[in-house]
Amino acid sequence: MDLTTALQNINWLSVAIAAISTFLIGGIWYGPLFGKAWMNAFGYTEEDLKKRSIPRTFGYSLTLAFIASLILEMFIGPEADVFFGTMAGFFAGIGWVATFLGILYLFEMQSMKVYLINVGYCVLSLTVMGIILGSW
Repeated sequence: MDLTTALQNINWLSVAIAAISTFLIGGIWYGPLFGKAWMNAFGYTEEDLKKRSIPRTFGYSLTLAFIASLILEMFIGPEADVFFGTMAGFFAGIGWVATFLGILYLFEMQSMKVYLINVGYCVLSLTVMGIILGSW
């Protein structure tokens, strides 16, 4: 399939919903589930996090999530079913994101704890994106 055909077959509503799903997952993941552990691992305080621009952070994050969702949609294609979408999202998370973050974390000497927190979020988010995209 060429790029023009891929772009013509995009379900923009499912791409948007899949992108927004990362916010729901992130809110739970970096909130009640692993928020304190993540903050401690990076040495952040509540005051540190209040210094950032929330509109800028959320705006860029949503844009990046939309791009990830769009690329995953193009990757899985219009004939994908929920099983293929799920597996594509999961293996994109494990095979690409987890491995490249692993390389970065090794060179940055980050802890295994923070690696697992961040990779867990990425793998779960991509898997849910794949479920959403494959369902439509």
